[in-house]
Amino acid sequence: MSRSKVVVGMSGGVDSSVAALLLKRQGFDVIGLFMKNWEDDDTEDGYCPAKQDFMDVLAVAEKIGMEVEAVNFAKEYRERVFEIFLREYRAGRTPNPDVLCNSEIKFKAFLDHALSLGADFIATGHYARVRERAGLFELLKAEDGSKDQSYFLYRLNQAQLAKTLFPLGGLYKREVREIAREAGLPVHAKKDSTGICFIGERPFREFLSRYLPKQPGDMETPEGSVVGRHEGLAYYTIGQRQGLGIGGLAGLGDRGEPWFAAGKDMERNVLVVVQGHGHPVLFRENLTAADLSWISGHAPHTDWVYGAKVRYRQADAPCSISRVDGERCEIEFAQPQWAVTPGQSVVVYESEVCLGGGVIR
Repeated sequence: MSRSKVVVGMSGGVDSSVAALLLKRQGFDVIGLFMKNWEDDDTEDGYCPAKQDFMDVLAVAEKIGMEVEAVNFAKEYRERVFEIFLREYRAGRTPNPDVLCNSEIKFKAFLDHALSLGADFIATGHYARVRERAGLFELLKAEDGSKDQSYFLYRLNQAQLAKTLFPLGGLYKREVREIAREAGLPVHAKKDSTGICFIGERPFREFLSRYLPKQPGDMETPEGSVVGRHEGLAYYTIGQRQGLGIGGLAGLGDRGEPWFAAGKDMERNVLVVVQGHGHPVLFRENLTAADLSWISGHAPHTDWVYGAKVRYRQADAPCSISRVDGERCEIEFAQPQWAVTPGQSVVVYESEVCLGGGVIR
């Protein structure tokens, strides 16, 4: 009887490396696939993280004893992820590239390529779980709540989940690093990447300015007082504190509290700012979500209480879904939510089950 073939998305990090190792130990026929999806500035200033990452993948593959293939999805990434990423920023929203990258590259272009290689499954180093129940595939939170990545995977569908394995879903990060260390994997202590999906870690405003020119304008309080200048609305996100460049201001009732970005007036090119983390303008009791994606293929009930996140690492906030049609839904929270940001994703849960979600409008 032939072994099931699994193609593992390898990034050169400890998580995908241990995912491949565990599958190999479980008896799967494992092939590593390294995806290169960004080329625009890899040669500038010697910046080429993909080269080092690929060397790490090769070192891990040699240690595990598995084949590795490299594939270039730069064209797909630019068309399906990066162009949408820029379009959202131009519109004054703050997109989440990891969500798009997962649905369009890691679980679409990568999945299609893996199936063409004869794979039975694909696997990644994401912290999440898949459960099949009554013929339906469910996306579950990871055992390690501090690393759970189901938020970024909410756009996956039944066909994708049916072909996906998440070997790390039942492990804690410390266990993953220990497995890597004991196995002698050369990346066991490698720092986790925190940059833009596939683009890497770099000064974000400087990077964005290459594609979206600066359009300076005023920073105003909700009452209309000008308190500073911004470099361009695209460079700021709701709830942002760092990088505003506003200090204490006499005559505005300055209580010495920090300033936060609280809204964008696109017509006037004005960034609305408020003082204090608890300022009421920063809180919202409801939101509208568009571009909906439900994992089961069906929208949730409108008369149940769910939990929802409006950003990664947030605790689930009790909510109800008051209206759902094919394009949009309304979500109402039991308690006002801080810095609800257009362009980010709201993801809905029923206990440990991720139901899906949409993009905040």
